[in-house]
Amino acid sequence: MSADIYKLLFFISEELDSETLMALKFLSLEYIPLKNQEDIQDPKDFFQKLQKKRMIEEDDLSFLKELLFRVNRIDLLTGKLSSSRDEMERELQIPNKAKVSPYRQLLYRISEEITSEEVASVRFLLQKELPKKKLQDNATILKLFIEMEKAGIMNETKLKALKSILREVRPDLAQKINTYEVETQAPDESITSLEPPFQSLTITEGHIHQEVPCPKTCAFVGPGVSGAKEAVSVPKLKNPYRMDNNPHGYCVILNNSDFKNPDETRSGTDRDAEALKQVFEWLQFETIEHRNLEAEEICETIKKYSNMDHSNMDCFICCLLSHGEKGKVRGTDWNSAAIKDLVSCFTGSECPSLAGKPKLFFIQACQGKTGQKSIPVEEDSSRQLETDALPLPSIPDWADILIGMATVEDFECYRYIERGSTFIQCLCKEIESFCPQRMDLLTILTQVNKEIGEKEFNGKKQMPEIKSTLRRQLIFQVPMSDN
Repeated sequence: MSADIYKLLFFISEELDSETLMALKFLSLEYIPLKNQEDIQDPKDFFQKLQKKRMIEEDDLSFLKELLFRVNRIDLLTGKLSSSRDEMERELQIPNKAKVSPYRQLLYRISEEITSEEVASVRFLLQKELPKKKLQDNATILKLFIEMEKAGIMNETKLKALKSILREVRPDLAQKINTYEVETQAPDESITSLEPPFQSLTITEGHIHQEVPCPKTCAFVGPGVSGAKEAVSVPKLKNPYRMDNNPHGYCVILNNSDFKNPDETRSGTDRDAEALKQVFEWLQFETIEHRNLEAEEICETIKKYSNMDHSNMDCFICCLLSHGEKGKVRGTDWNSAAIKDLVSCFTGSECPSLAGKPKLFFIQACQGKTGQKSIPVEEDSSRQLETDALPLPSIPDWADILIGMATVEDFECYRYIERGSTFIQCLCKEIESFCPQRMDLLTILTQVNKEIGEKEFNGKKQMPEIKSTLRRQLIFQVPMSDN
């Protein structure tokens, strides 16, 4: 980030007191879990956490603006962020634009309206639910909400206990919960999702310092940029995949950066691996990275996970970051492993403990060596762009499998040598933005497709491709707080 952004954040942090910081932390719990908030004692520390989570970026201050709007610091909005109350109200009416969940908004509104005497009454009525040490006289209403969440007596769909207490203390606030429950109850006919079976999304990433096509190769990358977020409304699929276990499953990252030919080094791929680890650990997956594997080692590693017992797991994720060619991924020895063969290890017959459970494969790779033509759009000013080549295989109609490729067949995709690939970075950013809103994975991938499709890389375009035989909605569970 530029020095100007750091100066801006410093100035804003100097204007925030401890009570406001507590409110900002509470509103951000879906993005910064409670265990990661314990060491935050200063607004500057809070902003650093948000930067690490990529919720504050130099070209995207929307979340910061929303937080200041929620805590009614309109003076900072107008004076430092060139926004206003009216502008924020209009912007947050755009579907899926608000990042603070309706649940957090509800609880914060209640905290703003309840008096200190009424908070004391709430503490008294919670004596049967919480330990006395959690009900000290200095426990604010927001702290009480957090303790209720930690005790498992309250979450976004479980508000009976709080509503019962508020009926005794503030019936009007109990009515706010009733209104929330009505407004957030999804109708049977509508929800955001893509239709199965296979749907395709195409994206390419760019790097503009050296534009070097990977000969007959493809690199596996992920999401990287945020932007306008518009949901696609389609019929609701009932009974989403179960996500009950912790961890939900393995997230295996095969990250090839160093090849026998030094000219094929994949600079920037470690940024992708780090982003993937961060987002899937947040989503309660056990992430494991394997670096610089030859083709045979890739096959052996995949087979090893296929032979494991996943009975106590909900899902399996494999992220392939390497060079490739049509239908294949390259090992560091430049030999190839067929993507179809890798995926086939996880069909119901080959991996019975994952039968009926979602198996996800995210692959940053070119599908060929041709750059897609571009209709002029907003220019990407980066100067460090490379390509990764690899195509998507023809996959049989196996159930519960999703394959996300960085680009469609016969075309290149792009990777920034400093920031990582557009596809992986954008994927991680959109997951972090939309999972707290309980958006399903295929809809999130549609947003990724839109974001990358709007970008331009040295005059070329990239479109990712998603093939899916998922039979249900896949909604990742976001931990509201940590015990």
